[in-house]
Amino acid sequence: MIVGLADCNSFYASAEAIFDPKLRGVALCVLSNNDGAVVAMSKEAKALGIKMGTPWFKLKHWAKAHNVQARSSNYELYGSISRRVHDIVAGYAAHHEEYSIDESFFLVNEEKSDLAELGREMRRTIYKNVGVPVSIGFAKTKTLAKLANHGAKRTDRLDGVCSWEDYSPEKQEQILRHYPTSETWGIASRLEKRLAARGIKTMLDLRNADPDVIKKAFSVVEQRIVYELRGIPCIELEPVRKVRQSIVSSRMFGHTVDDPAEIEHVLSVYAQRATEKLRREGSVAGHVSAFAASSPYGDDYTSAYGQAIFAMPTDDPVSIARAVKDSIRDRLRHGVKYVRAGVMLNKLSPARSHSFLPMFQPEFDNRGLGELLDKVHKRHGDNALGLGLAGLQLGASFEMRREMLSPRATTHWGELATAYAR
Repeated sequence: MIVGLADCNSFYASAEAIFDPKLRGVALCVLSNNDGAVVAMSKEAKALGIKMGTPWFKLKHWAKAHNVQARSSNYELYGSISRRVHDIVAGYAAHHEEYSIDESFFLVNEEKSDLAELGREMRRTIYKNVGVPVSIGFAKTKTLAKLANHGAKRTDRLDGVCSWEDYSPEKQEQILRHYPTSETWGIASRLEKRLAARGIKTMLDLRNADPDVIKKAFSVVEQRIVYELRGIPCIELEPVRKVRQSIVSSRMFGHTVDDPAEIEHVLSVYAQRATEKLRREGSVAGHVSAFAASSPYGDDYTSAYGQAIFAMPTDDPVSIARAVKDSIRDRLRHGVKYVRAGVMLNKLSPARSHSFLPMFQPEFDNRGLGELLDKVHKRHGDNALGLGLAGLQLGASFEMRREMLSPRATTHWGELATAYAR
């Protein structure tokens, strides 16, 4: 089998341009929570030398003079577009792994005689049906597929598709000699320095290193990378999504909040949102924690933290919301200017691994409440029904500042795109 990697080009920026054609071919920056800093860019913005993580307030006036556009992070849109791309890739694959929001590993039969043509067909289909450009790399291992994809992005003549197997052994060595070890998938900058101390500075050096020596000096993970660079598969695809270690629902507020009752309210909402994610993944939680904090940049930084352990793992929204409230209530203080709060569910496990006879199920009166909430939200929207007097409605203070938010054209009926005929 051959491993493929489909990677969306400048994903956030490309997703923004789907329903706003004026953004195609222009410098575009996508901003972090509360429109704080640059977290994604189009290739045109990168060409201007804008650095990732630059605070937007420092760029704002310069950007206007250089016709640089900006958009607030539109997570609903990005998630929807990502699912559509992953679904198309899966249709071409024997096995498929959603590696990240904009990347998919997949397996294709080695008998496919023209991998380049397969890649071009996938690119055309994704662009036609979704509207985002992708680059595709093929190789015998995930590590080399990642490298081939890098080449597909950087080399115009490849037209977005690169097959490592099309190169001669001599050309492969030349390419590996060109790249430092830091460009290898799975090699962090700190590890790069340790490798360099042993005379291993390029991918070719790493490929030619003694695997047993690498394992002894580092770990089996680095040993597998050596074998992968040699074309020997050691890192398998994970077609079945693993149970997550934790689920977090957390936000920066648009404005400071100094009333503990309001913080309790928002934590209750975050708890409900986290349990909805939990049920969607078919998991239950054995531990929950909650926090609220003021700005870390102030002289009087203050934080509050609470946690609770459940006697039996649960996905019940009442039990989890109550545990959050009880764990942190006495730790919140009047007058503290809180700017962030969140809820984290830990010790997750598959719900099917905890089965009880009906009479022994915990919280009998609440059984099925979570599923009922999920059905109502699916039919009437996330804010239609919730626990507590205020339900899931939050005031403006708690919502992220997203002053340049584009329409959520694929997930909200009121924000559907409008097409005009000429």
